[in-house]
Amino acid sequence: MINPALIAKIGQQISSLMPEQAKATQQEVERNIHAVLQSAFAKLDLVTRDEFEAQKAVLGRTREKVDQLELQITALEQQLTDKD
Repeated sequence: MINPALIAKIGQQISSLMPEQAKATQQEVERNIHAVLQSAFAKLDLVTRDEFEAQKAVLGRTREKVDQLELQITALEQQLTDKD
C-alpha cells in the first residue's frame, strides 16, 4: 500500500501550483487530488518495500535451487553418456 503521507504531499504540491483563484477552494481541490491519487495507486496494485524484499529473497533462493538442479542434471546426463 502506498504511504498516505506521500499522497498528501503530492496533493499539496499539485495544489500549490494552481492559480490564485483556485486556491480559494484549495482544501476541496486537495481532497479531490487525494482521492484521485489514491484511486490511481490502488489500480496499480503496488506492494510495500517489505513485501518486495521478501519476494526478492524467495526468488533468490529459488534461483539457487534451480542452478543446483541444473548442475545435478548435467552430472547425471554425463554419467549416462559415460555408461554408453
